[in-house]
Amino acid sequence: QVQLVESGGGLVQAGGSLRLSCASSGLTFSNYAMGWFRQAPGKEREFVATINWSGGSTYYADSVKGRFTISRDNAKNTVYLQMNSLKPEDTAVYYCAANTIASTTRDFYRYWGQGTQVTVSS
Repeated sequence: QVQLVESGGGLVQAGGSLRLSCASSGLTFSNYAMGWFRQAPGKEREFVATINWSGGSTYYADSVKGRFTISRDNAKNTVYLQMNSLKPEDTAVYYCAANTIASTTRDFYRYWGQGTQVTVSS
C-alpha cells in the first residue's frame, strides 16, 4: 500500500520560512518523480514544484520561483519543500504527489498525500 505523509506545516509570519517533508512508503521511491501542489480555500489545487527521480531536474510555478526549493533524499524516501520569504497568498493546504515522470499537471499524479496546512499571517 502506497503512503505519502506530509509534515512540517504550521503558522508563520509573512517573510518567514517553513520546510515541508513528505515521507513515502510502499513504492520504489527512486523510480518516481515527485510534486508539490497546494489548494487554498475556494480555489483549485495548483502546481507548486516538481522534481525528477534523481533530483537533477526541477521545475517551479512562477508564483514561487526564487522563494521555494524542492529537493529529495532517495535514501530516506523523502521529498522536501523549503519555503522562504512566505507571503499571505501562500496560505493553503500543501500536498505531495508521486508520478512516473515529472509533470506540472495535477491529473497525471497517481499517488497523493493527505496534505499539511500552511498559514502565513500578515
